[in-house]
Order: sequence, then structure tokens, then C-alpha cells
Amino acid sequence: MTYNLPALRITVADGVANVTIDNPPLNLSDGTLLPSIRRFVAQVREDEDVRVIVFDSADPDIFIAHGDTRFITEPEVMSTAVAATMEANPDAEFPANLNLMQVVHEEVRSLPQVTIGKLTGLARGGGNEFLMALDMRFAAIGAAGQAQPEVLMDIMAGGGGTQYLTALVGRARALEILLGAQLVDAELAERYGLVNRALPADEIHSFVDALARRIGGLQPAVVSAVKKAVNAAPSPITRAGLAAENALLGPLFTPAAADRAHVLLAAGMQTRNGELRLESVISGL
Repeated sequence: MTYNLPALRITVADGVANVTIDNPPLNLSDGTLLPSIRRFVAQVREDEDVRVIVFDSADPDIFIAHGDTRFITEPEVMSTAVAATMEANPDAEFPANLNLMQVVHEEVRSLPQVTIGKLTGLARGGGNEFLMALDMRFAAIGAAGQAQPEVLMDIMAGGGGTQYLTALVGRARALEILLGAQLVDAELAERYGLVNRALPADEIHSFVDALARRIGGLQPAVVSAVKKAVNAAPSPITRAGLAAENALLGPLFTPAAADRAHVLLAAGMQTRNGELRLESVISGL
């Protein structure tokens, strides 16, 4: 199958689809990237030539920055993104009690193929939530960083983050990351279980690529059976939990939160310099 989607560069070889996120200038999770991911998921789900999907970034500093802050400041931007994402796969369910990011992330999480994230930059907010929806994650030492800074913006993680984090790192550490809102480096992420391994930056590509090729070379029925068996284990991530997260997020989108978002944008959020030191920018206010 041939893939031609905005904000994604996709190649397929030897059972492996390499998906490079390329949504300049900051790889925002926005009305361009989210529909493209949803369309890709719909297409690749039926692609028998793909057994493994590896996601990385064309931006050396940023995997996915976070959700577009204009979703808060300009409600019409969110409405347009929702419409485009629904149109990307019009035959699929779009649950009324889940939000845009939750729907996309859950569709990624439900893929029959094995999904791997190669993190060599920053992933915050919705970017980290997308990363956590993948089956495996590998982070580059000295370069990778993950965070959920939403509480500093007077809202909360709402793209599945409260559920995904708790499933990966446990209740206490999830609360630390969600409420502490600090950047987690690769070594700490490995220690907490947020990523599979922290790897030297000059080794991560060869390691992940070799792992993907090994899995891609297995019999498709074997890969499918293993993932189905693992998925059969009880999981704390449920539709009810995601719906509760969304229900609690909605009331936080207040005029005061919008004002806060405007202040953050004026202070440098969603500029490259601001994103590279976002915790400092937010905390400084």
C-alpha cells in the first residue's frame, strides 16, 4: 500500500512501516497532524505487508510538541480539527463521550500491528500521550524529555494521559508527573517504566531499527497472536476511565484558562525557543 498523507513521511520495507512525523514548525498535535494519523491508522490496519510501525520525528528537537494551544484560545480551531479528523475515517466510531485526542490515541493503541516510538527530542502534553499510546517506547539519553505540563496552564492532561500514565508507572508516580509538571529525562523515564529503555543517542536508531526488523521478519500469525495474548491481560485503561478524564477536563476550559493560554503564547509558547524551555516559560509566569 502507498501512503501519502500530510505531516507524515511513510516508508514500508520488510514488514516495517517507518513513520516520520513532519509537521513544521513544531510538530504540534493539531488540525493537520491528528487527521493524518487517524487516516494512516485506518489504512495501515488492513495492510498485510506491515507488522511493525516505528514512529519518529523529522524535527531533531521535538517529537510532538503538544496539542495546539489554539484549541483553548480559539474554539473554532478545535471544531475544524474535530471535523477534519472525523472526515479522515468517516466510517469509524467517534464516541461522543471522548475528545479528539483520546479518539485518535485509542485508535493507535488498538492497532493490530506492533507500534514503537523512537524518542530523540521532546514530547509534552498530547505529544507524550500519543507516545504512551504506543506499544513500546525508547528514549535517547541527553536528548529525550517527556512531560505533562497541563496543570500549569490551569487545565489537566486530557488526551488519555491520566489513564496511560497510571497504567505505565503506577498511581503515585502518575500523580507526581501529572501534578509536578516537570520534564522527565530518558534515564528517569526508564526507571519509572515510562519507556522501555534509555539508550545512548548514537545507538538508539540502530537498536530500534534492528528490533523492528526482527519483529517484522516473524510470521504474521505469530506477531498477531502474541499481541492479542498480551492485550488479553486485564488493563486499567478503560473507556469509562477515558470518559471520566474527558468529563473532568471539559469544565476546566474556562475563560480564565483561555486568558492564561493567551499569556503563555505571548510569552513564547509555540515558538521554538519557548518550547525548548517550556517549563521555565510557564513557571516564570
